[in-house]
Amino acid sequence: MHRRLNVTLPEETIRLIDRVATKGDRSRFIDEAVRHFVRGRRLRELRARVKEGAQKRAERDLRIAEEWAVLKEKPW
Repeated sequence: MHRRLNVTLPEETIRLIDRVATKGDRSRFIDEAVRHFVRGRRLRELRARVKEGAQKRAERDLRIAEEWAVLKEKPW
């Protein structure tokens, strides 16, 4: 399903679109550009969350390793 949408863009942006999209193809080009942008943003957000989780796990793992190191040094 498609819906018509009125959007106001700067002249420079319209010139950029017209350089790469044929006149009858603006809608498809804008659709692809928006989808590409959103996918990229989601991927960056996912990478940031994965990195944050990995850092938290690394801190936890380091604490556990330090606790075990102390136990390992104690004579049993």
